[in-house]
Amino acid sequence: MTVATTYGPTMPTYNGRPDFALAEALSKVPAQMQDKTRKTAKDFEAMFLNTMFSQMTSGLKGEGPFGDTVGTGVWRSMLTEQHSQMVAKAGGVGIATDVYRSLILQQAARS
Repeated sequence: MTVATTYGPTMPTYNGRPDFALAEALSKVPAQMQDKTRKTAKDFEAMFLNTMFSQMTSGLKGEGPFGDTVGTGVWRSMLTEQHSQMVAKAGGVGIATDVYRSLILQQAARS
């Protein structure tokens, strides 16, 4: 997340404060790698949410048009996967932001 501040037009923030460590790390990591890292972080959050949603729905028994059949489990797994991807794409629960920050800091330390 970035905000315009007196520190610059796109100073990243962390817990509502300017994140100087991330700003410095971003200057060392190429833009293409930043984009790839951002996608990886969002994919990780979607995978985590999928696991969480799957556990939340594992005890549900089907009623209605799908009943309690083998197909219900397959349908529910595809539905939870789509829900998790949509939640992650819409901003998620904050996991991707922290994963992205950690990965960028690690990449900058290697360079």
